[in-house]
Amino acid sequence: MTDLPVDERIGHHVKRAEQHLIAAKHSAVQEFGLTVSQYTVLLVLSTESGLTGAGLARRCLVTPQTMSAVLTTMERVGLVERLPHPTHQHVLETRLTPLGKGRLRKADRAAVAVEQRLSELFSPEERKTFLEYLGRCATALES
Repeated sequence: MTDLPVDERIGHHVKRAEQHLIAAKHSAVQEFGLTVSQYTVLLVLSTESGLTGAGLARRCLVTPQTMSAVLTTMERVGLVERLPHPTHQHVLETRLTPLGKGRLRKADRAAVAVEQRLSELFSPEERKTFLEYLGRCATALES
């Protein structure tokens, strides 16, 4: 067999929770014509306008190739625009369009409701501790 049963593996439980979270967010944002990846791009760009595709890929935790495909679709439907950087003509900056901003406003209400439903399972102190634990996990695995 294995050295550690599946139900005792922290990673298994984290992945299971992540899959349920993504499924819930997918249901929430698809009503607004978005995928979870597209919603995440809109959300990141709402606070960090002008990121490159590579920068967005890092922020959204996907590969540059995946981000390129997501941005191509989003640009085609008018959610984002990619324009050359003022001084580096070969670098494309990505910005939300008015349509993208409007779609984000609507979809974000639904995504926040998912987050709130999850958050309400914990007391304020438990939430703080849980976030600390997740931070520790990320830190331990980053190196």
